[in-house]
Amino acid sequence: MSYLALAFDVAASDAERWSDGLLEAGVLSVDISDPGAGTDAESPLYGEPGLPAAGAWPVSRITALVDASADALSLLRETAAAIELPVPAHETRPVAEEDWVRRTQAQFGPVEIGPGFWIVPSWAEIPDPRALVLRLDPGLAFGTGTHPTTRLCLQWLQTGAIEGTVVLDYGCGSGILAIAAGRLGAARVTGTDVDPQAIRASIENARANGVDAVFVLPDALAPGKSDIVVANILANPLILLAPALAARVVPGGRIALSGILESQADVVAAAYAPWFKLARWREQDGWVLLAGERLR
Repeated sequence: MSYLALAFDVAASDAERWSDGLLEAGVLSVDISDPGAGTDAESPLYGEPGLPAAGAWPVSRITALVDASADALSLLRETAAAIELPVPAHETRPVAEEDWVRRTQAQFGPVEIGPGFWIVPSWAEIPDPRALVLRLDPGLAFGTGTHPTTRLCLQWLQTGAIEGTVVLDYGCGSGILAIAAGRLGAARVTGTDVDPQAIRASIENARANGVDAVFVLPDALAPGKSDIVVANILANPLILLAPALAARVVPGGRIALSGILESQADVVAAAYAPWFKLARWREQDGWVLLAGERLR
């Protein structure tokens, strides 16, 4: 099947209306992006729950995918009428047929986390047969080792004397941190997440890596404390979870917190101060991992 891409720029305040309207009109998909992406005019956006919304780019690029046999201009006019906005200047371009599976796979190759430690998709060859390798494919759940927050946690685990410990991965996503702990010799590993899809993905990923780990929703988490708690979430949830996570760490045990921007590190550390003396373990691309021991 052949496709056309219909592209135009709109004000940020209108971007969602255009997206919803185009999908209602029958386009196959809609992408909202930064028209300046890849140039000096690029504007990265950050946001997290509990903070003011990051919004959208002042000017947002709408790209709609339509069947090549469709009348793209009619779809655009129909949408404009439905959302009561003028028809914008626009362009269409053909989208060549491709092997989308192969193209997607090509974007995800082996990722070196640290010396002798790799994350490798199932379709890729292992770069070093002597290395510690986690097999993990990109999927619906967060965490493939490419984001700095995940890499920081994996690097901390690799250097953290995990063997024989009891580990809790709070906010497990794909299960990557729990699986890494298991492969690094943890005696018992548990992961929890509020997203049922994350639990299912974690169970499948652990099985594929030969790791015996338990993954459950937070309400089903068994009582008890762990030697190590690692949580790669976001600053605001980490602050709210401070008492609950502290209660999960044995006296003298360790905690590692990630998903924290440099500007948020001191506030997060202060929230954990009654139980931990946290320090900035490492920083990467504007993200910080805080780590420390539970006060006795």
